[in-house]
Amino acid sequence: MADENLAPTILVIDDDAEVRYSLNRVLSSKRYRVQEAPSGEEGVIAVKKQAPDVVLLDNRMTGITGIETLQHIRAANPRQLVIFMTAYGTAQTAIEAMKYGAYDYMVKPFDPPKLIAMVESALRTQADTQSANEYRPVLNSEEHKEGIVGTSSAMQQVFKAIGQFAASDASVMVTGESGTGKELVARSIHRHSHRSAKPFIAVNCAAIPENLIESELFGHERGSFTGATAQRLGKFEVCDGGTIFLDEIGDMTPTTQTKILRVLQEGEIQRVGGSETIKVNVRVVAATNKNLEVLVKEKKFREDLYYRLNVVRVKLPPLRGRVEDVPQIMDFFLQGLFKNKKTKVRKVSPEALALLSRYRWPGNVRELENVVYRSAVAATGDAILPRDLPDEVRKVAEEAEQPDSSTTSVSETPAQLVERLVVLLKETHPGSERDELENLLADQLPAPSGNAPKKRAKK
Repeated sequence: MADENLAPTILVIDDDAEVRYSLNRVLSSKRYRVQEAPSGEEGVIAVKKQAPDVVLLDNRMTGITGIETLQHIRAANPRQLVIFMTAYGTAQTAIEAMKYGAYDYMVKPFDPPKLIAMVESALRTQADTQSANEYRPVLNSEEHKEGIVGTSSAMQQVFKAIGQFAASDASVMVTGESGTGKELVARSIHRHSHRSAKPFIAVNCAAIPENLIESELFGHERGSFTGATAQRLGKFEVCDGGTIFLDEIGDMTPTTQTKILRVLQEGEIQRVGGSETIKVNVRVVAATNKNLEVLVKEKKFREDLYYRLNVVRVKLPPLRGRVEDVPQIMDFFLQGLFKNKKTKVRKVSPEALALLSRYRWPGNVRELENVVYRSAVAATGDAILPRDLPDEVRKVAEEAEQPDSSTTSVSETPAQLVERLVVLLKETHPGSERDELENLLADQLPAPSGNAPKKRAKK
């Protein structure tokens, strides 16, 4: 028999003796050690003395209520896992229980299998929490003031490019999928340039209505169009001496493209509705997630502007191409949230990190930042656990872990399987005879049966 002292301890806090008896029978049948407390006050004392693995806590009791007991328990041990029980499944009770740190919520009368499943889930969470406590931050956020995080070879190339190009006045094209951090690269280029004391202005060309983009970039004179009640300086004029970041440059209209080209060629602008030529000295960093080469061929983007913008290029890799950077990026975001008092979470369990590393990140770093924030808010302790991750992340990551069954038909016969394996072996053993391949295959397979290949005797 297994040592009972090694069995998890479950503390039941309920003033109803019959409920305590029923829970004791169900839990004891699974070899859990069960302790009982007939009131919230005694339950708090038991938690402080015995540190049970999981607490089952009733809501309506004589003396202090379940919510008050929960608050006392969490104050004594913020990591204590508490499953809240009530016969009154009101929204207010559920919200308050989760608000004050309950692990989960169960409505009486309880279903034994569901109760056991909930307790087992809590125990798995406890194990994850213990492993999370051993986790240490993998970076010093003070060393990443640029906001660009990563030690992968792909990111090292990005850092080198920034260092090489920042000191010049050459126009820079930053390419990469949406959410990879193109604006961060632009800001870093500006910060390391001789223009760093002058303004940096970011403009999302796709977010500004077509009829306003020229006014936004070049300014307008009073009365130049309906609503232009006063003269307004455009971004280029305000940014004189500094760096302007034109994001989503591929969405720019042909007319605006022509005016941008003039700025790059002549260093001149004209406000909308004005005739005065204004000299400006602005470095342009452009970014796009579109294929400008294709747009040029389709005559949707000016070829001469493309070459003016694409003097030097920085290509940002997608996050799925540098998953080794995920732990560092997570640490960076968590430290930022903690520093700004948006969450008390500072760690992530290795199990949660493993799931995050298997996810494909279609939204790249921006999606990871959102997931970190959501998970930190959902966490009941000081670490992000697998249960805190969004459902879509867990589901996709877990599916990615499953073996790919698409290459093997369910109805495939042993002979067909052998034939397919022989074909594969031919690719890795060119020049080998079929007999040699079948012998090699037989060495790797269980004892032959049916149509499986039998090891041939060597001649």
